[in-house]
Amino acid sequence: FDCPCVMDCKIGVRTYLEEELAKAKEKTKLRKDMYEKMIQIDPKAPTDEEHRSKGVTKPRYMIWRETISSTATLGFRIDGVKKADGTSSKDFKTTKTREQIVEAFKEFTNNFPNAVPCYLERLKNIRATLKESHFFRTHELIGSSLLFVHDKRRASVWMIDFAKTVPVPDEVNIDHDSAWKVGNHEDGYLIGLNNLISIFESLLKDDNGNIDQCYSKTLDTSKSVIQDSFET
Repeated sequence: FDCPCVMDCKIGVRTYLEEELAKAKEKTKLRKDMYEKMIQIDPKAPTDEEHRSKGVTKPRYMIWRETISSTATLGFRIDGVKKADGTSSKDFKTTKTREQIVEAFKEFTNNFPNAVPCYLERLKNIRATLKESHFFRTHELIGSSLLFVHDKRRASVWMIDFAKTVPVPDEVNIDHDSAWKVGNHEDGYLIGLNNLISIFESLLKDDNGNIDQCYSKTLDTSKSVIQDSFET
């Protein structure tokens, strides 16, 4: 890649393992540091009691943290973006709504008409591969990311960050597309991937639902580019 644009999207409806939450619940002391982090982002987030004590428990903070971004609602969040000119941003903590995500993706792919169709097909290929994967069916992927990279010539996506990828218990079956409840080990990976695909599909279309002219020329050639990217 030559002067690439790079975006890291954290995938899933939570970024902590169930055992991490369970351990946090064993020690329910109030944390002043987490209270301060909370009010820096949203002064109204703590309850009246938490304001009085100037502290929140770690489980409370862990669960709340996922609700301030699109993690809990869309199954993914933008973690950081680096543009072709070298400027970068990680100011996406409260980028939560689909509309906000769409605008961020538009800015990320602006002036790179090859990127959107390539990303879309690559994401579809990743989804198809995961659905056939025995490893995927038997593991929860927590804190994993999709890394988006494009320049003027090509674009691709890679799965990265597997430090918290762990096998699910033998008696548990997950589909990665169901809502998470404590104990079911669902990670929401496909929720995030499906929403990413839906958003990139919307970026290809104009206000009338037709393929935008700025992408029509690249769609004819994108599949060969995508195949090359997928093989690498």
